Amino acid sequence: MKKKIAAASATLLAAILLAACGQGDQKAPPGAALGAGAPPPPEVDVVTIATGSTTLTRELPGRLEAWRTAQVRARVEGIVEKRLFAEGTHIKAGTPLFRIDDRTYKTGAAAADADLAVARTTVERYKPLLAMKAVSQQEYDQAEARLKQTEAASAKAKLDLENASVLAPISGRIGRALVTEGALVGKGEATPLATIEQIDPLYANFTQSNTDLLRLRQAINAGQLKKSGETRIDVLLEDGSIYTRPGKLLFSDLAVDPTTGSVLMRAQIPNPNRELLPGMFVRIRFPESVAENAITVPQKAVQMNAQGQFVMVIDKDGKAAPQPVKVGGMSGSDFIVVEGLKGGEQVIVNGLQKVRPGMQVKAAPSASAGATAPAAKQGN
Repeated sequence: MKKKIAAASATLLAAILLAACGQGDQKAPPGAALGAGAPPPPEVDVVTIATGSTTLTRELPGRLEAWRTAQVRARVEGIVEKRLFAEGTHIKAGTPLFRIDDRTYKTGAAAADADLAVARTTVERYKPLLAMKAVSQQEYDQAEARLKQTEAASAKAKLDLENASVLAPISGRIGRALVTEGALVGKGEATPLATIEQIDPLYANFTQSNTDLLRLRQAINAGQLKKSGETRIDVLLEDGSIYTRPGKLLFSDLAVDPTTGSVLMRAQIPNPNRELLPGMFVRIRFPESVAENAITVPQKAVQMNAQGQFVMVIDKDGKAAPQPVKVGGMSGSDFIVVEGLKGGEQVIVNGLQKVRPGMQVKAAPSASAGATAPAAKQGN
């Protein structure tokens, strides 16, 4: 009996093992070993390319210059008694800057006034005497001439006395003092005392190649471009940032500099907070012409490889694909595409580091599409 029970147990155990082995040979369902499955496609920002009219811009290096510059000079001779301003501050026109010892000029002005009083009295006394023939016409004419001389001398003495107090000729920022108290100034020449610069607004001077200007004129004459009527310009600072206040293009010189082959241009830059200073190097972005049916893309969308420039577009299957392009000029901060795009393409502008050619991506409209049309949202 015990032998029958043992045999039955062995048979049952063998059946269980066979069943377990059969289940182990079956394939696991897809994704069972992967847990949550493959990661979702990366999300990128895109712009939908559209053609349209756009303003071509150019960036050229320039230097800032004070709107007005005045040298403060001593107009009379004397010893500087006191400096009356703080160096590097903003002052208004007419502000006293230096005081020169004026004792000599006060004495001269008093003497001139006394001579003037005598000359006037003499002329007044001679008038009735001339009518009575008590004095000759010649004596009266000499008295009048003396009066005019003393009037001029009195005016000169008063002017010298006024010039002993040196005033600011213009409003602006004054630099360092060029003389100190106790210095003798104005002896034989008008001694420079300080310099005042008006820095609101500022000039921005820059030059453009005459060759570029000729090429632009030819394109306009051929009807490829239109002349831009805009005068607004943007200032790019040395750190690459754009100055918050746009300027205005004033003029382009009428002559070409024979030494450089370029034309001088000048713009006006507002500077109410005096953030900019004369002598600073900047880049001037100004409107040059208008192109019709142009295509623009943000600079950050254009990449380079061994074959040249390209952008990443999203194909009909929602995958990233490189598209060779050729860019020409600039429209603000965007490139103008002359070859490679026709309009309607979705170009990736953000998230390029996350994608590779042929990779499935999820597109979202870019928050700043620039001159391009906003992209439509695309699923995966």
